[in-house]
Amino acid sequence: QVQLAESGGGSAQAGGSLTLSCVSSKFTARGSCMGWVRQAPGKERETVAIIYLGGGITSVADSVQGRLTISQDNAKNTVYLGMNDLKVEDTGLYYCVQDMNYCPLTGTYDFAYWGQGTQVTVSS
Repeated sequence: QVQLAESGGGSAQAGGSLTLSCVSSKFTARGSCMGWVRQAPGKERETVAIIYLGGGITSVADSVQGRLTISQDNAKNTVYLGMNDLKVEDTGLYYCVQDMNYCPLTGTYDFAYWGQGTQVTVSS
């Protein structure tokens, strides 16, 4: 069983920045990938960023391209979601996810492991 612990959510003004963190209990699993999925009120769940831990390959959704970045710190078993130039539509519950095989950016994939979620609220 993999445990994921998110932190860093909160409130921010539009145009501001936040950084979300996610610590994994099984960070070094071969072939593993992690990502961030957000659930906004009244909207479909959206995978906004993924990273393959072995090679550091990343992908970011078109909707957040240029504003959100995903990165990893192997020494801390942590994946980060850097959020810049925040918009009101970035408001939502952000879940850290991990899978041992596949992390698609599109669709509503049922990742193997999910964190509890951290709330991001952006005001105008």
